[in-house]
Amino acid sequence: MELRQLEYFIAVVEEANFTRAAERVHISQSGVSAQIRQLERELGATLIDRSGRAATPTPAGAAALEHARAALASADAMRQVVDDMTELVRGRIVIGMIVGCTITPLFDALATFHQAHPGVEIALIEGNSDQLIERVRVGGADIALIGAIGTPAGLEALTIISERLVAAVPLDHPLASRERVALADISRYPLVCLPQGTGIRAVFDQACHANGTRPDIALQASAPDAIADLAIRGLGIAILSESMTAKHDGRLKGLTIKDIEAPATLALIWKPTHSPALRELLIHTRTVFTGNRPATSRNRQAKTPVSGKASVRGTRSRAPA
Repeated sequence: MELRQLEYFIAVVEEANFTRAAERVHISQSGVSAQIRQLERELGATLIDRSGRAATPTPAGAAALEHARAALASADAMRQVVDDMTELVRGRIVIGMIVGCTITPLFDALATFHQAHPGVEIALIEGNSDQLIERVRVGGADIALIGAIGTPAGLEALTIISERLVAAVPLDHPLASRERVALADISRYPLVCLPQGTGIRAVFDQACHANGTRPDIALQASAPDAIADLAIRGLGIAILSESMTAKHDGRLKGLTIKDIEAPATLALIWKPTHSPALRELLIHTRTVFTGNRPATSRNRQAKTPVSGKASVRGTRSRAPA
């Protein structure tokens, strides 16, 4: 039994698909299939049910899954202990990002991190906020950029952007003469929103539930620019953040929604860890977002990343989603 076989097994279960799992671990689909079949032969049991459209774990596979994750985590921990002793940063960092969100300072942080630690492989995955939170919790991602209401339980967070939601209307809309509107006002019209599982939608749905409002969600799209374009064409009032709407100044007007006080936040989240690679990435990330210079490597040695609570505004972004 090899660690890579366990990695491939976990990838297939989490992706529910051999092709996507192969893309995730950067080998051919036939290679993933062959290694998992070898693992099944060694264990004397079928781990993956291949009979349906989705690859799902058998009862034996489900029972083995947590042990496989624990084995990989134990191997990583051993490697990290040795790396800490030798001040060597290596391994693999999986970074999750919400779909349609571009945060250029994060890319700057990745670039400087890669230059400083070329031995660390960087992998990017996309999803909605709920999916990425779960990925971080189960170890499928080391760190993720999400839109959320507050900090997810059990995770650390660094808030990047925190801003109010607005109702974005075209300049000829009946509500365009106002500066502030109520949920009841905008609910008389079709709305265009991000899908459930995103931070902005969570804030909006929570406010509607608390207010007893039933909005007419006419259209949904994952990309904020698509939401704005639909609103510009008169297909509905867009529910977006202030910065998203500001990008379309002159074509959309952002109206303050007075019933919604809770901000939508864009944040980096991660599990508390002693991973040297993640610790170094967080240092580079904080540097680009807050301007704080990193300490020397020896002063940072073997320290667990601390929780980041500072809100960083003025970031070039399409966020939070």
